[in-house]
Parts: sequence; C-alpha cells; structure tokens
Amino acid sequence: MADKNSPKKHGKSGETREDRLKAALKANMARRKAQAKARAASGHKADKDEG
Repeated sequence: MADKNSPKKHGKSGETREDRLKAALKANMARRKAQAKARAASGHKADKDEG
C-alpha cells in the first residue's frame, strides 16, 4: 500500500539527491585539486614520508 506513494516521492527526491551528489562531487574535486596544488608547491618531501 505504501508503495503507491513511493514513486511520487522518489521522483522528486531523486532529483534532489542528484543535485546533492553533483554538489558533493564538485566540492570533492575542488578539494582534491587544491590538495594536489599544495603538494606540488611544497615539493616531494611528503611523498617520501608517507612511503
């Protein structure tokens, strides 16, 4: 019985979920880009310490 209401909610929340995922992905890529830039600027000392 509750399944009849699910597709309506799923359709609307699906778009919202997709928007949230896009925003999270964009933020994650920006953070990774900033980290890579910082690593490149600082040199390769951090790489040697991790290994």
